[in-house]
Amino acid sequence: MSEDRAKTRIHWFARLEHRVHVWRESRARRRGRTATVLPFAGYGGTGWVRVVGRVLIVPPRRPNADGEYASVRGWRSFVGIPVGFARADVVIAGQRHEVTADRGGVIDTVIKADLDPGWQTFTMSVEGQKPIEGSAFIVGDDVTFGVLSDIDDTVMVTALPRPFVAAWNSFVVDEHARLPVPGMAVLLEQLMRQHPGSPMIYLSTGAWNVAPTLSRFMSRHLFPSGAMLLTDWGPTHDRWFRSGREHKLRNLRRLAEEFPHVRWLLIGDDGQHDEAIYTEFMNEHPQCVAGVAIRQLSTAEAVLAGGRASSDDHSEDTAPWVAASDGAGLREQLTDVGILH
Repeated sequence: MSEDRAKTRIHWFARLEHRVHVWRESRARRRGRTATVLPFAGYGGTGWVRVVGRVLIVPPRRPNADGEYASVRGWRSFVGIPVGFARADVVIAGQRHEVTADRGGVIDTVIKADLDPGWQTFTMSVEGQKPIEGSAFIVGDDVTFGVLSDIDDTVMVTALPRPFVAAWNSFVVDEHARLPVPGMAVLLEQLMRQHPGSPMIYLSTGAWNVAPTLSRFMSRHLFPSGAMLLTDWGPTHDRWFRSGREHKLRNLRRLAEEFPHVRWLLIGDDGQHDEAIYTEFMNEHPQCVAGVAIRQLSTAEAVLAGGRASSDDHSEDTAPWVAASDGAGLREQLTDVGILH
């Protein structure tokens, strides 16, 4: 087999998944349903914007009298039908751009645009539907600090690594029943307040399907707004499932390249691979790390998570490394090392 053929061969499960999506899409369109686009919070810099969203055919839902959905179970986030390779129109800074989604309906592209620093808006539309407003945080050239945080078991209690609990949280639990990690919203809000103009990035191995649920959760519990970088569950071209570790490292390296002038405070927990990922990134890009803050799981949470991650060798000569069981403890230690004041 030639090298070119080896590179283009697609995993059989990925082909099967695509056929299932195509069948579901055809069935939905015969019923008169149309596609819509869901913009997710993105980010950008001088002269460019990373626009993120997803094209789906979603089942109709009825809000209650308060405008919210009375019961938003996790499984509802996964019944939307992704529209692979859909074309969407993005209007940003008065200019129209046509972008194309990937096989899973995910739009993740960089568009040239000159926008002022801070939160800026744009619109996305698909198949002639009404444009939907999205937002992106533009990082100024004079910004030298940023915050990047994991979500699962760092800002939201999920015990995600245990397969049964992960499935329960993802497909069954009402989003209103999800619990924030104590003190984390206050910590992140204080970091943003003391470092105005700094980007807030939420980087998680969670699926794009739950992005709307996570956004509502963050807003409800007063977490600061930030760009959200998730992944797409399921097979890739050459493997059964995507690598969460690879997803996080790839985005960290991308941020280092896009914002070489920014030093990041990396926040995670000791129940997955955050410590190892942050250690590897710090060794590769020591100039890009302002510090590392690790939330230590309780004994019960560690049992649910399948144990604690083994400690990784890291030098505090490169950047401060702190650990505590909640946001209040991390806030105190970050104050001691001078990141907070």
